[in-house]
Amino acid sequence: MFTRRAAGRTDPTALTESGAVVPRRQSLRGWRFVLVGVLAVVLLTCLLRAFVLEVYTIPSASMEPGLIPGDRIAVARVGVQPYHRGDVVVFDGRGSLDPYRSTAPAWQQALAGAGQFLGLVGSPTVHVKRIIGLPGDHVTCCGTGGRLTVDGRPVTEPYLAAGTAPSATRFDVVVPEGSVWLLGDNRGDSYDSRSLLGAPGGGMVAMDRIIGTPVARVWPLDRAGALDRIQLGSSPG
Repeated sequence: MFTRRAAGRTDPTALTESGAVVPRRQSLRGWRFVLVGVLAVVLLTCLLRAFVLEVYTIPSASMEPGLIPGDRIAVARVGVQPYHRGDVVVFDGRGSLDPYRSTAPAWQQALAGAGQFLGLVGSPTVHVKRIIGLPGDHVTCCGTGGRLTVDGRPVTEPYLAAGTAPSATRFDVVVPEGSVWLLGDNRGDSYDSRSLLGAPGGGMVAMDRIIGTPVARVWPLDRAGALDRIQLGSSPG
């Protein structure tokens, strides 16, 4: 039999769905554990995405056929490392391909930032390209046989789609220390280092702007899987 509570007094018990009486203090303690658990998961996820693994959406056709618009890739964040010609990298284009500051309203930037964090939309200042030239390399296009050359040696590019020319834009550059020369695999539809020939910086991208390397495609599911050098293609240089 239930008794009526006295007015102004706090009921120290609560009923479970089964009808069992549980102290209200214990019930609240259980909710605190759940809240702490959720916050811990969110914090861990933020730390992993900030320092270990990030998710980016491919926004354009510049890396076809290996990566197509809408692909979501997991990117391993890296520090300074010995990069190689042919490595596919994700980098922050601010200061090279993009301006440093956005002119969009603050609320729009915040909304876009949330979508980028969740991997739902691509970032307008984050790009995926392939390293063609390393510091000190003399990169030209096009040399004998219409091929791209590095230090006078023709480069084999198995990642290009059949019939794709190395570049319709001619260039002859020497990559300075601390920078790389980057091109998209879809040479006819790629905004890359060639796009800034003649501009300050000459299309070079500072190595400290590199965020990481793609290690897996996580979406769409029917194409999900590891993205190693063999799958993406790699130029021996």
